[in-house]
Amino acid sequence: MKLARVALTDGSHHVAEVVGDQVVLLELAATSGCSSLADILHTDDPAATARSARTERALPLDQVKLLAPIDQQDVWAAGVTYKRSQVARMEESEHGASHYDRVYSADRPELFFKATPSRVSGPDEPVRVRADSEWSVPEPEFTLVINPAGKIVGYTIGNDMSARDIEGENPLYLPQAKVYRQCAGLGPVILLATDPLDLAATTIRLTIEREGSTAFEGNTSLEQLNRKLEDLAGWLYREDAFPEGAFLMTGTGIVPADDFTLQAGDVISIEVAGIGTLTNPVVCG
Repeated sequence: MKLARVALTDGSHHVAEVVGDQVVLLELAATSGCSSLADILHTDDPAATARSARTERALPLDQVKLLAPIDQQDVWAAGVTYKRSQVARMEESEHGASHYDRVYSADRPELFFKATPSRVSGPDEPVRVRADSEWSVPEPEFTLVINPAGKIVGYTIGNDMSARDIEGENPLYLPQAKVYRQCAGLGPVILLATDPLDLAATTIRLTIEREGSTAFEGNTSLEQLNRKLEDLAGWLYREDAFPEGAFLMTGTGIVPADDFTLQAGDVISIEVAGIGTLTNPVVCG
């Protein structure tokens, strides 16, 4: 089951189930204790809760606007979870290369705060390249949706925008390289975690279009992830609490060549099998 936040042509916002090329609006007032998508995700059985809130009102998907599927949750991210990411981080950081080498194989993962909801862009909304960065890339990431109890309840697509030159200058600059306005994309839907994942079949594809042509494309799969999803969620919640729940981007296995940087007007598309495609245009500071 796929759930989403949508805006209708009259400007009203709703929670909906996405079924093929249609959306079925949910009536949350009829669902005890639920007034948002997050409320549904945080129930004992999100799929059953959503089914109980279905209405007869179905609309074509192309007649609604999909919004970022986030309410008040924190967004966090994991780093150096794919071999390709380890190599790229070592290449970009002259002084911190050994740190990235060690964290790839360490028991404790690299976890960092990524965004508040106000910094998150939804489908077709712009993501940003910092004005003081000359080397920025998107990082396409399979993203966990975690409830306040620490249980993985769903999955979505994340774009962890990254200023590689700022982080490469000094690893202590990581927050500035990662956290700024429009620094993250999420969406287009949340796939509920009702069935086991086929890691090899969960492919991730990144395409960057520039002036009508493909400037970069690459792909990977969750089979290449060097961490278990449950372990990443467990480490995030270790000695911490998330009363509103959390999104956790799980790292990237697709990194453009060192001579590539995003430009204003580029269009980033991240496709994850089973979830859909998150598309964001790029603006610069």
